[in-house]
Amino acid sequence: MPRYSTGEVPGGHGYVHKAAMNGNCKTDNGGLKNGYVKNGMCPEEQLLNGGLYKRTFHEAFEETPMLVAVLTYMGYGILTLFGYLRDFLRAWKIEKCHNATEREAQKDFVPLYQDFENFYTRNLYMRIRDNWNRPVCSVPGERVDVMERFSDDYNWTFKFTGRVIKGVINMGSYNYLGFAQNSGFCAEASADSLQRYGGGVCSTRQEMGNLDKHEELERLVARFLGVDAAMTYGMGFATNSMNIPALAGKGCLILSDELNHASLVLGARLSGATIRIFKHNNMQSLEKLLRDAIVQGQPRTHRPWRKILILVEGIYSMEGSIVRLPEVIALKKKYKAYLYLDEAHSIGALGPSGRGVVDYFGLDPRDVDIMMGTFTKSFGGAGGYIGGTKVLVDYLRKHSHSTAYATSMSPPVAEQIITSMKCIMGEDGSSLGRERVEQLAENTRYFRRRLTEMGFIIYGNSDSPVVPLMLYMPAKIGAFGREMLKRNIGVVVVGFPATPIIESRARFCVSAAHTKEMLDEALNRISEVGDLLQLKYSRHHFVPLLDRPFDETTYEESED
Repeated sequence: MPRYSTGEVPGGHGYVHKAAMNGNCKTDNGGLKNGYVKNGMCPEEQLLNGGLYKRTFHEAFEETPMLVAVLTYMGYGILTLFGYLRDFLRAWKIEKCHNATEREAQKDFVPLYQDFENFYTRNLYMRIRDNWNRPVCSVPGERVDVMERFSDDYNWTFKFTGRVIKGVINMGSYNYLGFAQNSGFCAEASADSLQRYGGGVCSTRQEMGNLDKHEELERLVARFLGVDAAMTYGMGFATNSMNIPALAGKGCLILSDELNHASLVLGARLSGATIRIFKHNNMQSLEKLLRDAIVQGQPRTHRPWRKILILVEGIYSMEGSIVRLPEVIALKKKYKAYLYLDEAHSIGALGPSGRGVVDYFGLDPRDVDIMMGTFTKSFGGAGGYIGGTKVLVDYLRKHSHSTAYATSMSPPVAEQIITSMKCIMGEDGSSLGRERVEQLAENTRYFRRRLTEMGFIIYGNSDSPVVPLMLYMPAKIGAFGREMLKRNIGVVVVGFPATPIIESRARFCVSAAHTKEMLDEALNRISEVGDLLQLKYSRHHFVPLLDRPFDETTYEESED
């Protein structure tokens, strides 16, 4: 099913917005005037929001064309039928079976895994497997070198040709601020740290693995976020999956956005708390769950919940959407709930000073109870952090599994994060960090605008550096990735089950390290492949207004 920004429903020739507390402007006939709201907000929206937003906020999720949806379902249906046919041929030894099977000695055992569970992998994923796990043999900067490979058994195994594809424009890495480098001040600082501390710590923080660099990093993170204290971890995924169980348990209620990352989902499940899902970025859905939780309490006993924890992300990495944080904070205050904010993709990439979605909306960090983020994207390192009150951090130091059992962060990685974070904060005596944050915002707006003008369907917020371009049909997933690599552009393509079955996409990640020439080259190649594969599905052709102000881009919608 198609998805929309909160308050939007499909209809007419474009987006039809229903009047909602989270702010969507409505005309007399229920549609947008000219398909456009100036600056993404209207007077009614500001009134309905009660002045929650201090800046414009606009994101779009264009409806999937009906014909494309039907053809996509038919494509998956045909592939499924052929999959059953091939499984039949494999069972009768007519076709060679490449997939793993139970050992003959264990045939009478209860199966360790069900063969049918690998149906998608055997029969659908294998057709396009060459688009993933491509070996990169250079620093993952704005350009990468990719080792060329081929398969002579339909992607079950790969062989290298010995040739390296040089200078591929990297549109897939999360290197938002361009700090993933093998030269420069960050690399030099990490090399010095390697000489002094070595590569690993070989102990947990609670034992012999607590270095002065870890303490320095935590003080710096707390200052960067504007909170009392912070705790750092060696793995971003485990920061979520191992800390949420320490914060919630039986008798607690977790309200989770339906598109939250797998690490948040796993952490919620491991906690043993009751989990309820609200529609993506939909404040009416969230408020209904909060109201019902307060009124009805726990199932059967109707006792009050021990605590209610709301889980959201800053930028949703598959949708490119930004959380409606002012409204989430207003609701959590109204219903006395706690807020857990995952800023894995937004920290460093959003806000005037790169301090994430809280900075982006101009909010008080103290209004977010648990601030989580990772160092793997904007900082070019690894690991994650939890920030908040000193009471919270002291509690996690004693009760978090990541603290008690996980090996400490590698010292060179910690130094990489410290150096890049100081650069963003301007504490290195230069304006390089601020310039990179501004360049990322400029590149993002330019890249998104050009793709929209070309006629592609683009999801997400206009300020999000994560840019999903919709492919839809299963055959076009593999074709798009291959054709882009032929043109020296490295992209990430995503399909079912990582996305809904009819919403396969290519996901671009814009970086401050991308020059305008690189973006233009990538855009030209994307347009070529879009024409070749007929990917320009958008029915909204945006025409720039001739009388627009020089500092704004406004659009009127025209029909063919």
